[in-house]
Amino acid sequence: MSRSAWKPPFCHLNLFNKVSKIVKESSNGIGERNNTIIKTRSRRSTILPNFVGLWFNVYNGKKYIPVLIDSNMVGHKLGEFSPTRTFKGHSGDKKVIKK
Repeated sequence: MSRSAWKPPFCHLNLFNKVSKIVKESSNGIGERNNTIIKTRSRRSTILPNFVGLWFNVYNGKKYIPVLIDSNMVGHKLGEFSPTRTFKGHSGDKKVIKK
């Protein structure tokens, strides 16, 4: 079910504060925007336009997956780009090449 139209997109407050700090420092020329990696467990946070160009390490329950945010990802959730399950293949006949 989607979020109500009258509500703003959800973004965890600590995550938003970290991004705001990095964007502010990079605009002043103090910090590097591309070299900073933000570590987060908030998979439910919506990607906002000021996240574009930043690196995030998104937790998938086992490890942190690095994600570079681009303009096509705006409006999606961070968890969509950090898969929680790994597909190992279907069981059944394994085709073996005969020599």
